[in-house]
Amino acid sequence: MQSFLEETKTYQEVPFTWPKGYKADGVHVGLRKNPNKKDMGWLYSEVPAQAAGTYTTNQFQAAPTKLTKQTINQDHLLQGMVMNTAVANSVTGEQGMIDAKKMQKLAADKMGIDANLVGVASTGVIGENLPMDLIQKGVSQLELLDNDLVTEAILTTDTHPKTISTQIEIDGKTVTISGFCKGSGMIHPKMATMLGFVVTDAKIADGQLQPMLSQQVDKTFNQITVDGDTSTNDMVVALANGMADNTPISIDDGDDFEKFTDAYNAVLTKLAQDIAEDGEGSTKLVEVNVENAATHADAQKVAKAIVGSNLVKAAIFGEDANWGRIIAAIGQTDAVVDIDHTSVWLNDLPLVDNSHSADFDETVMKEALTDKKITVLVDLNSGTATGQAWGCDLTYNYVRINATYRS
Repeated sequence: MQSFLEETKTYQEVPFTWPKGYKADGVHVGLRKNPNKKDMGWLYSEVPAQAAGTYTTNQFQAAPTKLTKQTINQDHLLQGMVMNTAVANSVTGEQGMIDAKKMQKLAADKMGIDANLVGVASTGVIGENLPMDLIQKGVSQLELLDNDLVTEAILTTDTHPKTISTQIEIDGKTVTISGFCKGSGMIHPKMATMLGFVVTDAKIADGQLQPMLSQQVDKTFNQITVDGDTSTNDMVVALANGMADNTPISIDDGDDFEKFTDAYNAVLTKLAQDIAEDGEGSTKLVEVNVENAATHADAQKVAKAIVGSNLVKAAIFGEDANWGRIIAAIGQTDAVVDIDHTSVWLNDLPLVDNSHSADFDETVMKEALTDKKITVLVDLNSGTATGQAWGCDLTYNYVRINATYRS
């Protein structure tokens, strides 16, 4: 058994670096109590970049999320993003939008660009207004630098920044794609329960960045779950400033388009896995691969049902090969399933064979469950489609973290 991601790579993963033309910074202004933790940051492109976004479907969509969506939808261009943690500016009424627009204007003025080219992102406690004196102080301290401190400035209960860079060659030009995100709890995207940013210096044909981002998000960020809760603030924003000066990438380009989307998918997949692995209180990353499904949608649905099952997550934390919980999670979906010939493997070990318990050694299986990454493979025996999802185990520490979140 192997992960569907283990295939020939057409890209190179490199140490995190900003693509050509991007600047960033992060500072501590007092939104977080710990003075060693950054709580405001920004990202800037030397030229206006093509922009695309996907946004939370929570009905209580936060003011900064709404504002960024409105801003991107005007001309699908952005030149900057300003961000804060600790205060979500969500469910804050009319004042919330006033504050988000002021934050946008402050950043635009400091960057020397039009406010309609700046997106805003906030994360943190819901229901609290932004302390605008601190926001103004933070913007005044931010500079256009080459550091990666903004990747720290968006964290909440995350244990570490989540970053990745890839590079490919397109008609003799080096194209860089870099991404960073936050996410640890309230993870059940559709779309999405985190903040994610993907920037590239690639030149993309007009009108093609948004559909590409949406397609890749559906296969990556929308296939992770930690606790089944979808937040109010979250989004993925993509920028492409064209400064690599390659021939514009288009779906009609064939090999170049495929090479670029492979690298783009690798960035989003790695960030999605990092969020799942860093789930609040988690000790294990759980990957579920589904094969021989009737449709891709069925495969995705089953994979996410398994990683989202609290009973499965608890069993994995307890290192208990209770395969009935996996089968029950599959059966709760409306996917086409051959109920007499479904098979399951756990870390390459047969667990269920044709809908009956496989002849496995409990001791060996328990040992396999001590691994930091648990991979479940499910054969639905109903077609040829595949799907994938990621999650984590459910631990005592998850309750502790969320019981004291505002403390």
